[in-house]
Amino acid sequence: MSLKINDSITARDLLRKLTRVFELSAQKIDALERSWDPGQGTPVFTIRGKYTSRGWTEWTQGFQFGSALLQFDATGEGRFLELGRRNTVRYMASHVSHIGVHDHGFNNISTYGNLWRLMREGRIPVNEQEQNFYELALKVSGAVQAARWTDLGGGTGFIYSFNGPHSLFVDTLRSLRSLAVAHQLGHVLMGERDRRINLLQRLISHAVTTATYSVYYGEARDAYDVRGRTAHECIFNVTDGSFRCPNSQQGYSPFTTWTRGLALAVLGFAEQLEFLSAVPENQIRKALSEFTEDSHEPGKGRLSMPRTAKQLREIILRGATATADFFIENTCRDGIPMWDTGAPNLHRLGNYLGRKADPCNAWEPVDSSAAVIAAQGLVRLGGYLRQQGKAVDASRYLQAGLTVATTLFDAPYLSAQPKHQGLLLHSVYHRPNGWDFIARGQKVPNGESSMWGDYHARELALLLLREAQDQPRLLFSGLG
Repeated sequence: MSLKINDSITARDLLRKLTRVFELSAQKIDALERSWDPGQGTPVFTIRGKYTSRGWTEWTQGFQFGSALLQFDATGEGRFLELGRRNTVRYMASHVSHIGVHDHGFNNISTYGNLWRLMREGRIPVNEQEQNFYELALKVSGAVQAARWTDLGGGTGFIYSFNGPHSLFVDTLRSLRSLAVAHQLGHVLMGERDRRINLLQRLISHAVTTATYSVYYGEARDAYDVRGRTAHECIFNVTDGSFRCPNSQQGYSPFTTWTRGLALAVLGFAEQLEFLSAVPENQIRKALSEFTEDSHEPGKGRLSMPRTAKQLREIILRGATATADFFIENTCRDGIPMWDTGAPNLHRLGNYLGRKADPCNAWEPVDSSAAVIAAQGLVRLGGYLRQQGKAVDASRYLQAGLTVATTLFDAPYLSAQPKHQGLLLHSVYHRPNGWDFIARGQKVPNGESSMWGDYHARELALLLLREAQDQPRLLFSGLG
């Protein structure tokens, strides 16, 4: 059994729920702003309904301030624009030049990127100095992110995780947005001897590397495995650039699928398809030409890169559809997945995929944040395929995303309790590290929220609200 897709629902049918999301969202943003002490660090997840920090890499601060910007975008309430803008200026500068993380696409696109997009879309007045400020931040962020690079030879490589140069995380796909925007603004990374490093080339290489190694296809090298499954982490030999093995940090094991990582792959691939469809062909050809000749030839001991824009899009689309299909096939009937598809106590739940998810079960937690991220990816993938004239496939993914959204934007996932600071309930952070709060009388974490879950709930709701109201599509790049 798998997701039971509602084939008839439309974004317009969700208008009442979407309106309710932003009514509750305003209350949650205000509650957090009143209570949060910036000296405590960045809010990450809730404990007993109150946001608390978990110092690791401060990767959620952009979601905190970006949420106010999404709220303004949806409702037009100027105080949320001012809140997001003020806090971006006050607190986000260190994230722009942060050389130690792979999270620039989360922190900086959610803040500087949203402000820049709002100005490009005419949602806020154009102010040249303000626009230059946002663009400088986005240029630097994209270059700094691209400099965190492991070279696999022949111009290929990937943005490495905070674990070190050997480590490729599947969720870093969403940080490619920082390279995309910086490239769109005409920026390059300057290397040794004034070498100009093409940010689009690095974006392409990372996307292809992820599609090749982080996603399983059930054939050839992956004949033993299942199509669409993802590995959270891939380990490489940094001496010769060879792939060594899969691994996991936040999932149960290297050979099971952590569903939030899977969801970020669905969304990351879909967003890059949208972006690349709007990039001029000559720019893609130039980026591809900068790989060495033997990087285009399989069997040469290194990653094989595409020769044409068409081949590039086919590789990314293959990754997108494989991961999307796996999500659909491995989530509960209402679209809510367990935190990992191979979690050790799933067998105690019986045919859990054949019924609605139970966030209060006694054995394994669900992860609503994985659901809301995947839902946006499914909707975007469906929209991309519709533009490509593939109506049947487009409808399947779009309706799947809408089905998941219908579940999420209602009880027991949408938080209506005034004293709970979270918007989306039943989110999970780091099960292996034991960081998630387990309430008295419960055996697994449930009933709590996360900054990324709440932000992505707002982002999905805004995407669907724009579609329901026939407004321009929500795109991080402003291209379309």
